[in-house]
Amino acid sequence: MLTVKDKHVVVGADFAGHPLKEAVKAHLEERGWTVTDLTPDAETAPMYHRVGFMLGAQIAEGKFERALAFCGTGMGIHIAASKCPHVHAAVCESVPAARRCAAANNANLLAMGAFYVAPRTAMAMADAFLESSLGSGYEDWDGFYEYHRIGYDECENFDYEAYRANGFEVVNPGSAVLAEQPKGLAY
Repeated sequence: MLTVKDKHVVVGADFAGHPLKEAVKAHLEERGWTVTDLTPDAETAPMYHRVGFMLGAQIAEGKFERALAFCGTGMGIHIAASKCPHVHAAVCESVPAARRCAAANNANLLAMGAFYVAPRTAMAMADAFLESSLGSGYEDWDGFYEYHRIGYDECENFDYEAYRANGFEVVNPGSAVLAEQPKGLAY
């Protein structure tokens, strides 16, 4: 698997997200990242959901640890990518949200909307997302990692039929004590 530790990421965009993807891709390459681009040409880029499927498959098949997805809003490509197993996709429009989706939700695909996110903000979002991992930046918040690890694990292993058969309750739910948020933590 190509990992963020080794500075590898896969990207893709539909026609609407293509210019934003290009800006983020150039930024990452300048910072030493190896960027695999599934949609190098805007004119031949598939529809948003098909790009989402393509990116999600890269994660589902264990080829890449993380992906960046771009369309007009980030919403459609995110929904499509989420249909692939093991994809935990997030749509973000700010740097703190991009960091938090990785640090708290262990997201492995970040979707951005070119209609709403400026290129420099998108660059900073990509950096924040790719440089964060579950629990990072929250080491002083007792229980943060454990609490969010339960959320990730229960989503990763979710079985709708078992959930349904259990009266729409999580089967064998985990638990963790999440301490009060430390003072001075802005997000």
